[in-house]
Order: sequence, then structure tokens, then C-alpha cells
Amino acid sequence: MARKETGETKEPGRIKQMWQVFQMTRRYDARAQWYMLGTLLLGVVLGVVLALTLTGGNVFSIVLWIVAGVLAGALGAIIVLGRRAERAAYSQIEGQPGAVGAVLRSSLKRSWRGSEMPVAVNGRTRDAVYRAVGRGGVVLVAEGPSSRTRKMVEDERRKVARIVPNVPITVFNVGPDPDAVPLHRLAGRMAKIKVALTKPEVLAVDNRLSSLGTQMPIPKGVDPLKVRPQRAR
Repeated sequence: MARKETGETKEPGRIKQMWQVFQMTRRYDARAQWYMLGTLLLGVVLGVVLALTLTGGNVFSIVLWIVAGVLAGALGAIIVLGRRAERAAYSQIEGQPGAVGAVLRSSLKRSWRGSEMPVAVNGRTRDAVYRAVGRGGVVLVAEGPSSRTRKMVEDERRKVARIVPNVPITVFNVGPDPDAVPLHRLAGRMAKIKVALTKPEVLAVDNRLSSLGTQMPIPKGVDPLKVRPQRAR
């Protein structure tokens, strides 16, 4: 029985997982399969060209170059699948509250420190502002129309500038505006920010900004300026 239960709960293998990812990606991105095919053929063609020009007619070397081209094309196709799958996944959550948090949680490089929890939230419209700290300084990401998030962003910018006055602050907007950053490109745009901090400075800045806390929605009738933390008895 134990063996049978183990077999029933066994996770699918790598090939099956890749096939499932491909099917999901193709469902939301019909061009993904053609990009993959083109990348595979490009690797094969490149391998054949190198085989004919660099081997001097040696059959063994020709075969090795062709095989290398096939492998390179297959690797390139897998990379393309990964990127298109990520884009397809983000396209399903784009425009929903918390989508930016999903990107900050799963797609940032290790040099960045971000959280899926926003630092400011409008409880009525569900617009939010997220914060991340990295080698490029502090990044504020507004989720929602800029006309509604502008004040929250400026308030957060002033707070950050007061706590860490010499650290550059970059603002991105993810929303319906024409100049907004597409959700699937947010991590890439952040990675292109010019380096301004060292790794120890990133940790120090993140620790100092953590003292700002989070402006989460507060029930109507509660004055946040009069709320005091309870003392331990």
C-alpha cells in the first residue's frame, strides 16, 4: 500500500512538467511555439555552417559541430519557453491587486530586497505602492492609475528621502497609463538602474526603511495618529 500511495502522489517528471508549461504558454501566447522553433532551427543552421567551414572535411568534427548546434538550439528554445511562460503567467494577473507584489517576491535578482506586501494601500480603490531596495537605490512601484497613486508615491518618496537622504529613489508605475511599465518588464527595468550602493549599504538602507512600517487600510473611524502600541504587562 505504501508503494502504491507513493506512486500516486509522485510529482510529474521534468519532461512532463516542461510539456505542461509549453501547453499553458501556447494557450496564452500563440507565437511562443514559433519563437521556440525559430531558435532551434537557428542553432542547427549555425552548427551546420560552422561544421562546413571549420572542420576541413573531417566527418567526426562535422558530426560534433552539428550535434552542438542542435543542443544549442534546444537550450535556446528552453530559454525562450521560460521567458514566454513567465510573460504569459504575468499576463493572467496583470491589472489585479497584488500583481506587483508577486513580481517583487519571485522575479527580482538577488541584489534586490523586495516584499510582496505594499508599503501604502488605498483601502477604497485598492491601489498600492511597493518598495524595493537594491544596488540601484530605492525603487517605489505604484500599482494603479497614476492619477490615483501620485499622492501616495510622493508621500512615500518624502519619507524615504528623510530616512536615507543620500540614496537615489526611482519610481515606476504599473497600471493602465500609456507610459506605465508592463508587469512582465518590471524586474528587467529595475535591473537596468545604475548601481549606486554596495551590498552592505543595501542591507543598511533596507533595515533603516523597515522602521517606516506599512500603511495598510485602517477601519473607518479609527484615527491612526491616536493609536498607540500596547505595552507589555
